[in-house]
Amino acid sequence: MAIPKTVFSGGAMLAAAALLAACGTTGPKSLGLGADPAAACAALAAAAIAPAAIGLPSGAAMIDSATLVPATALAVAERGPSPAARITPATPAHCRLLGRIAPLDATAPPILFRVNLPLAWNGRSVQYGGGGFNGTLITGLALVPAARFDQPTPLAQGYVTYGTDSGHQNVAGQPPQAFALNDEALANFAHASYKKVRDVAVALMQRAYGQAPQKLYFMGSSEGGREALTMAQRYPQDFDGIFSRVPVINWTGLQHAGTRNGIATFGEGWLRPAQVQLAHNAVLASCDAADGAADRIVSNPVACLQRFDPASLRCAAGTSGDNCLNDAQVQAVRTLRSPWRSPVPLAHGVTEYPGWGIGGEATPAFASTGGWNAWWTGTSAPTVPPQPSNGIAWFYGSGALQYFYARNPLIDVRSYRAEDFAARIAAVSQLMDSTNPDLGAFQARGGKLLMLEHMADYAQSPFAGIRYYESVVARMGRDNADRFLRLYTAPGVDHVGSGAPANVDMLGALADWVERGRAPSGLQLVEQEVQPPFKVVRARPLCEWPLWPRYTGGDVSQAASFQCSR
Repeated sequence: MAIPKTVFSGGAMLAAAALLAACGTTGPKSLGLGADPAAACAALAAAAIAPAAIGLPSGAAMIDSATLVPATALAVAERGPSPAARITPATPAHCRLLGRIAPLDATAPPILFRVNLPLAWNGRSVQYGGGGFNGTLITGLALVPAARFDQPTPLAQGYVTYGTDSGHQNVAGQPPQAFALNDEALANFAHASYKKVRDVAVALMQRAYGQAPQKLYFMGSSEGGREALTMAQRYPQDFDGIFSRVPVINWTGLQHAGTRNGIATFGEGWLRPAQVQLAHNAVLASCDAADGAADRIVSNPVACLQRFDPASLRCAAGTSGDNCLNDAQVQAVRTLRSPWRSPVPLAHGVTEYPGWGIGGEATPAFASTGGWNAWWTGTSAPTVPPQPSNGIAWFYGSGALQYFYARNPLIDVRSYRAEDFAARIAAVSQLMDSTNPDLGAFQARGGKLLMLEHMADYAQSPFAGIRYYESVVARMGRDNADRFLRLYTAPGVDHVGSGAPANVDMLGALADWVERGRAPSGLQLVEQEVQPPFKVVRARPLCEWPLWPRYTGGDVSQAASFQCSR
């Protein structure tokens, strides 16, 4: 059933227009689609992009439709899989191009793409990353990852925007991982589709406006965050600026670790929702005020991991119930927080997947929003095969092991042994894992990279991205890394931006660094109401790793009351 949306105009639209006008004063001179944009748009329906224009072996790209789409107003849904997903931003009139790139393997699906051409172009473009196992066409119309709810979308700021389904389409009745049985579809999901669509989009911009984009950006979260890092590592010449939020970076390790965590909750190990709340409350009692403010945010999760022992919740002999944890449940929590050590070599010298963090255990769950009940424990005990009330990580990980690694949909992953699939694990790891610390070519071409980890993320471990950042620094040196790379952390925030201040204009910060040489400084995270005028409820400084926000005095809802500290 469709979730109802409320449409807004008037003051909210005027505020967005004012912000858009301010954004438009600093960029390249705008280009347009001409005196008759409808005709110019329709003419692009005949466009075909030859394989020679695509930087990887590929079939031709064809435009299926070219439509001048009228402007639409802001709308907000009552519920959604993330706070930002509830918002359908105001969108200006634009030329919508829908197309496909033909596969080389006749049994592989095409790569679907969408390109949005603004009537007044600022000479820049933003490629949007995907999510989950993809299989759904990314429109390029949504808020970009971490964006403030009250800021215009890139399209509304004059950027060309585009996205892809990553080269496969979800099929009703089939697991979303099933596409991986086809080698070309898997390679497209891993990296090839994003490169191919980027090249097609550049060719279409050249055709529509008479010139190629002056600056290209990629922004992605979760799976899209992995895609973002993949672009910097595999195709360092293709983008000027990249933003990667909560990337599923060590992909092979994540799927194996997530499945291991799910297996730990079988039988007596499963935590009921009331016990999840128990653990959450105990963590807050132990760690919340350690940063100087009792605000229900664990600001220093690294210290909290050392401070809080789940064994403190162990049931006394002969007792049980929702007010304590049995031995299997204590061990399950310890498993979640322990590294998964790979028995076979992974790409780029990686040997393990780090354990998960702490805080936000009981962040309310709805779809992909939330803490343990969303991602780890679910709201009912795990099953084989998984059911919708199980944790998402169990559904994702067990399916990945079946279709990506064992390539056997019938295998019971509880008896899966990584050693039995060593060659396949190595091959998929080389395809999927965006863990190459050598970003020298990306730095040399002047590229800038921003990363953001949410420290209460239970979809993936924030320490995976932190370890990657540290591996880049170790390889390239601190001075070199600081010239093009920043890693920020957001305490208390779940995978999709709920639980604590999480919104910040990363596109603006990235464009400032790329185009004006101004490195990010003084950034703030805000938490906003999900209704116009999107009032800011509280704010925190956005701290570079390994700093965290310590309360120094004043109004706890204000960022100025906190200082980034070690």
